[in-house]
Amino acid sequence: MKTITAVIRVKAGAEAAMRDALLKVAENVRASEPDTVGFFISVDEADPCVFTTYERFRDSAARDLHNGSATVAAFFESAGSLIEGDVVLVTSEEIWAK
Repeated sequence: MKTITAVIRVKAGAEAAMRDALLKVAENVRASEPDTVGFFISVDEADPCVFTTYERFRDSAARDLHNGSATVAAFFESAGSLIEGDVVLVTSEEIWAK
């Protein structure tokens, strides 16, 4: 299983807009990415400006399809101004899951 963890910090006051932008990506994943096995969105309990996504893909092709989608491109175009600093991306090979 291929995975991506993304940690996104947004500017103060942009929390709701980022939540909505991430949920749009999630809806596209649900509707059109059958080989994206999981797409999880979290917000830090102590800092509502920090969002994390954990994305699980059946294989590299599914990951590439997701990353190259118009929806992901639109997310970064529309949400880019909300982001503070760099998005931290960790691309991994999952070795165990429950």
